[in-house]
Amino acid sequence: MMATRLSPPPSRTSRQKGETLHEGFLRHANFKWAKIAAGLSLLVMVSYMLIDVTPRHNGGSWYGYTLGTIGVGLILWLTALGYRKRRMTDGRWSLKAWTSAHVYLGLSLIVIGTMHAGFQLGWNVHTLAWALMMLVILSGLFGIWVYATLPQALSSNREEMTQGQMLDGLRAIDRQLHDAAQPLAHEQAALVQMSLEEDPFGGGIIARLTGRYPKCATAAAQAGMRRWTGNAPDTGNDPLERVDALLERKQALLAQLRRHLRLRAMLEIWLYVHVPATFALLAALSAHVISVFFYW
Repeated sequence: MMATRLSPPPSRTSRQKGETLHEGFLRHANFKWAKIAAGLSLLVMVSYMLIDVTPRHNGGSWYGYTLGTIGVGLILWLTALGYRKRRMTDGRWSLKAWTSAHVYLGLSLIVIGTMHAGFQLGWNVHTLAWALMMLVILSGLFGIWVYATLPQALSSNREEMTQGQMLDGLRAIDRQLHDAAQPLAHEQAALVQMSLEEDPFGGGIIARLTGRYPKCATAAAQAGMRRWTGNAPDTGNDPLERVDALLERKQALLAQLRRHLRLRAMLEIWLYVHVPATFALLAALSAHVISVFFYW
């Protein structure tokens, strides 16, 4: 039998210098883009203090126009990340490198945008553009936090189960509940039916994000069943005790599924602020630039 030749593992030299296999986008290339963004921010702050603008720094001075041009260019480039995600490449401009630059250069806009305005903020379209920029940045920071902390919690909660497997488990318990409830009295069976008709995805976005389901039909059914069985469920042959035990199992699995849905929602909800705020920023930025040139 002919032996199969295995390709050698990729050497360290085949990867970008400073890049490791499990390196996150925040640490990419030994914080390369963090250093670049910090250097850019420091340069802007030092130049702001050293350059004299009469009567004071403002967006309409030559220095303000310079920072404004840099800021607009950065914002337009940063918005290209959504398009960039559809093009997978390796090397210096890999998606990881682009995301790292997106994060750190985005943070540098706090300094660039504020120095561009010369700290002159008011009730106008110029301040609106600045406020929307800050909203986009803050929502992005929240997104970084959730992606840095929640995936591990999501994995731990799943216990090697997928969402589909959790739902299959609920359906299996519901079938057992249906069969076990057949000998029960009408009032008792109605409690079980209430649990069987419950939508595990119901409750709305507030319940999904908080993990609180005060109108949970299964919890209400179990509380009602405990009027007959007491507080200590048993797994014996008594129909009431069997239904009580199944309701407790369903409660535990529902709690696991709802934690899963809550973590998933927190991983995604920030995008419902970040993306619309980005488009609003582009609109306000366009109005800001047009008005500046109109009155120039």
